[in-house]
Amino acid sequence: MGVIENLQETTAYIRSKSSLKPKVGVVLGSGLGAFVKNVQIECSIPYAELPHFFPPTVEGHQGRLILGHVGSLPVAILQGRVHYYEGHPMDAVAYPVRALSMLGIEILMLTNSAGGLDANMSPGDFMIIDDHINLMGQNPLMGPNIKNLGPRFPDMTEAYDKKLRVLMAETFDGLKQKYWHGIYCGVSGPTYETPAEVRFLQMIGGKAVGMSTVPESIAANHLGLRVCALSCVTNLAAGLTDHKLSHDEVTERAAAVEESFCKFLGAFLGRIEA
Repeated sequence: MGVIENLQETTAYIRSKSSLKPKVGVVLGSGLGAFVKNVQIECSIPYAELPHFFPPTVEGHQGRLILGHVGSLPVAILQGRVHYYEGHPMDAVAYPVRALSMLGIEILMLTNSAGGLDANMSPGDFMIIDDHINLMGQNPLMGPNIKNLGPRFPDMTEAYDKKLRVLMAETFDGLKQKYWHGIYCGVSGPTYETPAEVRFLQMIGGKAVGMSTVPESIAANHLGLRVCALSCVTNLAAGLTDHKLSHDEVTERAAAVEESFCKFLGAFLGRIEA
């Protein structure tokens, strides 16, 4: 079966569980899955039950599709994601976003936990992603183009929707929460970056670095979706502090900012609804 046929099979299965048509899709990154407590859940489906989905293998990614409402806004939430470094091909990493598009979303919000590349950042800070640099050595659109999904050469001039970025900033300002703007560098992982690599990322303009988001953003732009993205800075990158990095630190820091993250995301989605 081809990608379109697979997507139709996935969508049909989801539609057998729920008729909700989401307007906004949200991908919750490492340790950020707690936001679903703020959702009026109509349907929850484990990835393992969804045709052509892969369950995540990384701690902090629950692996469920949530359909429901935030206020009166219909949403589809991917609670956790799979990554390129888990051994999946890029089309598998992008597949859940394509499935959300088939369900009818118009806006995609991506979230992640990331390493801060600015020494002035503090663990627990948030960064609105203004743009990205793809350093993964791969692209989810490689291979024959699927015309039903989008053009052969999609434009990435405004990969992250300007109006949505302004709305995110206004939401943070209204909540009096600290935030940054910056460029996200997407790397393959699973190793954390060396101090030399961190210096390189700083030189090319990066403000945060992580192992996700970029493939989903590319696929969403190919689909013609409006995209926005937020990084939770869970640690400063290698060489900016004296201690070694660990995934436990990432998930612990993400859990520590759970309340402020949930407050922001709820308020932001409320502004989209308005």
